[in-house]
Amino acid sequence: MISVENAMQQIKRGVDEILVESELIDKLKRGKPLRIKTGFDPTAPDLHLGHTVLINKMRQFQEMGHHIMFLIGDFTGLIGDPTGKSATRPPLTLDEIKQNAETYQQQVFKILDPDATEICFNSTWFGDKTAADMIRLASRHTVARMLERDDFSKRYKGNLPISIHEFLYPLVQGWDSVEMKADVELGGTDQKFNLLVGRELMKAEGLEPQITLTMPILEGLDGVQKMSKSLNNYIGIEDAPNDMFGKLMSISDELMWRYFELLSFRPMVEIGAFKSEVLEGKNPRDVKYLLAEEIITRFHDKQSAELAKQDFINRFARGVMPDEMPEFKLHGNTGGYPIANLLKDVQLVSSTSEGMRMIKQGAVKINGEKIEDVSLVIKSGKSQVYQVGKRRFARVIVK
Repeated sequence: MISVENAMQQIKRGVDEILVESELIDKLKRGKPLRIKTGFDPTAPDLHLGHTVLINKMRQFQEMGHHIMFLIGDFTGLIGDPTGKSATRPPLTLDEIKQNAETYQQQVFKILDPDATEICFNSTWFGDKTAADMIRLASRHTVARMLERDDFSKRYKGNLPISIHEFLYPLVQGWDSVEMKADVELGGTDQKFNLLVGRELMKAEGLEPQITLTMPILEGLDGVQKMSKSLNNYIGIEDAPNDMFGKLMSISDELMWRYFELLSFRPMVEIGAFKSEVLEGKNPRDVKYLLAEEIITRFHDKQSAELAKQDFINRFARGVMPDEMPEFKLHGNTGGYPIANLLKDVQLVSSTSEGMRMIKQGAVKINGEKIEDVSLVIKSGKSQVYQVGKRRFARVIVK
C-alpha cells in the first residue's frame, strides 16, 4: 500500500467531489484494502469512453491494492434510473438485461484486472425480497426528501409525471451498499443523491457509512453535451481502431486536455509537460496522436493503434488537411442541419446553390470522405471537418 498522501493525490485526479474527504483519509490510514463499489445498469449492450471515466478510477484504486466490486444492476435495470431524465424511462426486459450484462463483463476487463475484480449482481439479494421487504425499505425515506433530487424536483414543478417506482431506485441503489458493505462508492455527478442515500442507509443499519466519490460527466465529441450514443457524439470502446482514431482526432484542442485527465493513464506531470510544449509552439495535433494511440492500444492493441495512426496521416495530414482552420458552432433544429446550408453558413461557399453544385461535382468532403448526397442532413452532436475543393476547410460542431 502506498502512502496516504500519494494515494489521495491519485484518487483526487479528475474527481468532482469526495464526501467526506477526512473520513476517506481515516479509512486509508488503517492500511487495509478498502471495498470499492461502482454500479452500472446494463441499459445498452455497448460501453463508450464516457462510461470508462468511472472504470478508470476503479483501476486506480485496484492498482493501489483495494478490493474492486463491479456491480451489474440487473435488478435496478428493471426499475430504470431516471437520473438526468425529464421523463419516466421504460425499464428493460429480463432478456435485454441478461444479454447486456454479459457484454459488460467482457468490456470492463479491458481496463480492470479480472483476477482482482469481484462481479456482483444486485438481483442476488433483491431477487428473493418480498413486497413487505420493499415496503419496509420504502419507509426509510420521505417524499419530501425524494423531491430534493434535482430531476424529480424539476419534473414536479413542471407538472410532468413521476412514477412511484422511480422513488424506489435511490433506495435500492443505496441498499446495494449495505449488502456489499462498501467503503467507497463511485458515481457520476448525476448520481450524487443516490450515493448519499447509500450513506444514510448504512448508518441506519449500524455500518460505517461509505465515502461518496463523484466523477464529472465526460463531454462528447461536440465538447458540449455529455457523451451519449443517442446524441451520436460518442466513441464506443468496441469501435474499429480507424473510427476511434478519427473521432479522437476530431475533438477540439481544448477538450483534448480534459480527455487526457479523465481517460489517459499517463501521470499528470507528463500531461502538464505536454501542455507546456504546446504553449511553446508544439503542434497540439502531435499530442493528440499520443492520446489516440493510448486509447486504441487499451481497447485493441499497439499494432492496431499504429496502423490507425498511419491511415489517418495518409488520409488527412499529408498535405491534405491544414494544421489550423476556422472553427464554427452551429445550432440546428430537431431535424438537423442541411449540408448546403451548413457550407454556406460557415463561408465555405457563397450560397446554398453553390454548395449543391460543389457536392454534385464531388468537391465536398466530410472528414476526408467525399459526399454526393445534396439532401444530406447533419445531425446535432457532431464535430467534423468540412472541405470544399483543395483549400477551403472548416471544423464545425452542430449543436
